[in-house]
Amino acid sequence: MTAVDKVLLDNRGKNVFILLDPDKVLKEKDTYAKNLQRACSGIASVLVGGSTGFSQCEVNETIDLVRSVCNKPVIIFPGSPAHVTPKADAILFMSLLNSRKTKFIIEDQLEGSLLVWKYGLEALPTAYLIVGEGGTAGWIGDANPIPFEKPEILLMYVLAAKYLGFKYVYIEAGSGAKRHVPPEMVKAVKNVVGNDVFLIVGGGIRTIETAKSLLNAGADGIVLGTLFERDPDRAIEIINSITREKSMR
Repeated sequence: MTAVDKVLLDNRGKNVFILLDPDKVLKEKDTYAKNLQRACSGIASVLVGGSTGFSQCEVNETIDLVRSVCNKPVIIFPGSPAHVTPKADAILFMSLLNSRKTKFIIEDQLEGSLLVWKYGLEALPTAYLIVGEGGTAGWIGDANPIPFEKPEILLMYVLAAKYLGFKYVYIEAGSGAKRHVPPEMVKAVKNVVGNDVFLIVGGGIRTIETAKSLLNAGADGIVLGTLFERDPDRAIEIINSITREKSMR
């Protein structure tokens, strides 16, 4: 078990990740720094990355900003091999399993693997699955989104990920999605795979009730991205509420 991996596994069911898109962060650095400092104590890690175009330089600058205000691990959420940098602590080494293009299943990973090895990054082997609307990630990744009404298809993918050796599964409804992943969908998966895989759920999480319902259903961690960007006060309220509940256990 590696360093970041241990931190996350030790907090199953209580991890909150903030996802930062460098293209947006660097336009409002002071605002993001202030809000990240406010949120830092209650989060598990900061994910840095996204689906649209930016360079390694912008990823580095974003990580430097995170380091200046928050001491939590920084994990790369890669949109391409160009986002791999030695400044991070770890990387979600992801394969978009329900993409129609081999580029997002294995080709980008081939190119990125040498950089991960060269930089000595901690790799968290992650199956990335797009559900529902899918948002920008689904469009860019040419995914065949799994319908919310078909949890059995999601379960098949998660089982395939488990048997292929993935330790993490990221279930993504899409950045700013109108609907979040249904807790029933998460529960159906968790009831079968248990703790064999670490479930991360993101997309469309806007309320304390939604966040807690996903964690209670079996998500090991949730991701706040668009909400932290557009309504940081509400995002921090969610983080603080989960932190308070965590301290009472």
